[in-house]
Amino acid sequence: MKNYFLKLLAIFCFIFCFTETVYAKSEVNVYSYRQPILIDPFFDEFTKTTGIKVNVLHAKKGLLERVISEGANTPADLVLTVDIARLSQFVQKDLLMEVSSDILNKNIPSHLRDSNNKWFALSKRARILAVSKDRVSNNSIKNIEDLADPKWRGKICTRPGSHDYNRSLLASIIAANGEQKAEEWASNLVLNLARKPEGNDRAQAKAVHEGVCDIAVMNTYYFGKMKFNEKNPEQKEWAKSINLIFTNQDNRGNHINVAGGGVVKYSKNKDNAIALLEFLTQPEAQVLYSKMNYEYPVNPNVEPSEELSSWGVFKEDQLPVERLAELAPTAQKIIDRVGW
Repeated sequence: MKNYFLKLLAIFCFIFCFTETVYAKSEVNVYSYRQPILIDPFFDEFTKTTGIKVNVLHAKKGLLERVISEGANTPADLVLTVDIARLSQFVQKDLLMEVSSDILNKNIPSHLRDSNNKWFALSKRARILAVSKDRVSNNSIKNIEDLADPKWRGKICTRPGSHDYNRSLLASIIAANGEQKAEEWASNLVLNLARKPEGNDRAQAKAVHEGVCDIAVMNTYYFGKMKFNEKNPEQKEWAKSINLIFTNQDNRGNHINVAGGGVVKYSKNKDNAIALLEFLTQPEAQVLYSKMNYEYPVNPNVEPSEELSSWGVFKEDQLPVERLAELAPTAQKIIDRVGW
């Protein structure tokens, strides 16, 4: 009888372990800072294509701390986030693994991925100027540096400078012009503000629409989200009242930032995580980024959607995005000193 139960136990363990192995091979666990509406459709397509189930934990903050606290026991296989600053934090805390993938290297230009292949950009957004159609002519501003001109005194609205988007923008100016000139620019920008920095990018467009200011600093994809917003039709009016200006077209190009991801070094489903990353850089997914999210493809073989192209073809800054993260602490010190 004892041998019988031992054999039964062995069979049960075999079946249980095999089931667990099969289940693990058919899933991938994602920690995501991206809003569900912006990323879940991609997961649905990935599952349809591969049969791999995507389990997602969405959060607005705290994922870095969560992975740190969970350590080797974390269920996370892949982290998706916006802005290079957040991606670099995961690298600095040694939470991402180096990934060797010919597909990722082919689909993503080198300046849009980590030099050690620990994170990869999946989409791009340009940080542009949204200006009043009635009060600002498109040829009156050429470069982002022009926002320091005294003629714009009391005419500019922005988020707080310490927000990731603006900190990265300032980092790009440091890279182009040096720390001293970047601080002079930031100081003059603050003098030109129409109000204390507040709100998100859409709030800046609203302020232009209402006449609070004439110029706003904004990420491109917010324009698309406002232009086609059926739930909040007033935002369509905000979009109608502004023109978009891509800056620095005669020199280094318009500043860009990225949304991207990396494989957690403790991943239990590494191959699936890499497969999902690769999927997100393939033409099918890149088209979705462009059409659904109004973000620019990172894959150079994928053209922006017709809607994005209608906003203007532009030259982008080729500065390695990794450099923005390196200069972010310096940018923050400037932001604190000038009171942006």
